[in-house]
Amino acid sequence: MSEHDHDHHHHDHDHSELSETELRVRALESILSEKGYLEPAALDAIVQAYETKIGPHNGAQVVAKAWTDPAFKKALLEDASKAVGTLGHVSRVGDHLVAVENTPGRHNMVVCTLCSCYPWEMLGLPPVWYKAAPYRSRAVRDPRGVLTDFGVSLPKETEIRVWDSTAETRFLVLPMRPEGTEGWSEQQLAELVTRDSMIGTGFPRKPGAPS
Repeated sequence: MSEHDHDHHHHDHDHSELSETELRVRALESILSEKGYLEPAALDAIVQAYETKIGPHNGAQVVAKAWTDPAFKKALLEDASKAVGTLGHVSRVGDHLVAVENTPGRHNMVVCTLCSCYPWEMLGLPPVWYKAAPYRSRAVRDPRGVLTDFGVSLPKETEIRVWDSTAETRFLVLPMRPEGTEGWSEQQLAELVTRDSMIGTGFPRKPGAPS
């Protein structure tokens, strides 16, 4: 599979389910705000919580299980859609989820160069920066520089592979399990998994680090 297969990068987001949903949400937000039923600041807080806490919960569970269950990890890397389906997570019709594993020698990061395709069933709402043109263009041209901007420092010998999402194929990064977590439960491990670590623009939390 090519990381930058733009010839098959079919995007029709003007008519996609996600775009329609976003338009409906914006319209509803405007109406509720105008009638005084909803404070924009309160909505922002809800969206922020969904982006950073509630949304990525599904993905964190998947990552934690892969860290503790070798058979599930193997299945996840072979066919992520099928593997997450065994946990009760069902993707939208037509979406195919691909899991890519970070190792000491390779770091993966995900971008969508033409718009903002995103595995929202696993990660919740896409962050604003993911949809922004600077990230979408620089992630391909200068991935190491982008990672530096996110505070991700990698050894020079570590290969950085950029995966370009499409309307049909979404990617989930399987980050490396933090050291010092031997014997931890899946629930404990899931607390260490961040949204950004599953995009590849961050690392999981270290044991004892604040959430």
